[in-house]
Amino acid sequence: MAENHQLSPWWSATRHADIRPFLTARGAVTRAVRAWFEEQGFTEVETGILQVSPGNETHLHAPRTELAGADGGRAVRYLRTSPEFACKKLLAAGEPKIFEFARVFRDRERGDLHLPEFTMLEWYRAEAAYDAIMADSVAVIAHAAQATGIGRFSFRGKTADPFAEPELLTVAAAFERFAGIDLLATITDGEGDGAALAVAAKGRVRITEDDTWSDIFSKVLVEHVEPRLGEGRLTVLFEYPVPEAALARAKKADPRVAERFEVYACGVELANGFGELTDAVEQRRRFASAMEEKQRRYGERYPLDEEFLDAVAAMPEASGVALGFDRLVMLASGATRIDQVVWTPPAGES
Repeated sequence: MAENHQLSPWWSATRHADIRPFLTARGAVTRAVRAWFEEQGFTEVETGILQVSPGNETHLHAPRTELAGADGGRAVRYLRTSPEFACKKLLAAGEPKIFEFARVFRDRERGDLHLPEFTMLEWYRAEAAYDAIMADSVAVIAHAAQATGIGRFSFRGKTADPFAEPELLTVAAAFERFAGIDLLATITDGEGDGAALAVAAKGRVRITEDDTWSDIFSKVLVEHVEPRLGEGRLTVLFEYPVPEAALARAKKADPRVAERFEVYACGVELANGFGELTDAVEQRRRFASAMEEKQRRYGERYPLDEEFLDAVAAMPEASGVALGFDRLVMLASGATRIDQVVWTPPAGES
């Protein structure tokens, strides 16, 4: 008779015992990080999961539902991809320093580093430059490693010392170093020149006729740059080109780049932060452009959150960051997959 190799249910005692050390580490990291924020004078907040708009980035996809009212009417709502919109409304309300362990949701995402439902640690400082948030990110990562007692992060054959001084690397310098591309030469008047970047990236990535500047940028980033980041120590990749600014403001000294950064360890992206855009007109323009591109690519678009745009105009200068908490726990606990550090797997998976 053929042997049955089907896995036992995730809640079986023996299978749960295999991941319990990682879950214990998760608790230690949560306590240490929460204590650090409290020491820094942050207020912990809890914002709503169901939103009018889940976010307006081209390649992010959100689950959708409907709410029934007492009169029988139905309203479309989305499970948020980030707590960012709600947190910025709180900044506009006057909260100066806030953080949240937020449950967020992404369609079309599953793998060793991706879950459709996960925890995002997000925080904001009003009246703070974005290098202050960079420093926060490095401190939070070090506190996570200290909480578990791990000396070095390891993932897929790469290692990184979370306590070492991080490498600071601009995106332009990274593209030059790892791909031999003069990235900023392909940006004019805040727009990326797709044809120019296609020429520069020829032979380095596969390019199709309908690839935009952002498509080619992403391919080079994923294939040539990201795998080389966070080796030996953390890498803070900063000054993203302005076509990739998302919700970040352009840098005054060089409008070709934005006050956006990401933190990497062992080739894994851990955090994505911004010097926050407070120009509601510009934010609306970016969102509208992104939704046009989403419609072209995926045949769908998400509504704009008009209250959020009002809040952008009212909020103070601020900086903020979103950190993938499950990924941080994975590295700090020595796990090899993100599903080893969550108490229950995505619904329907056993």
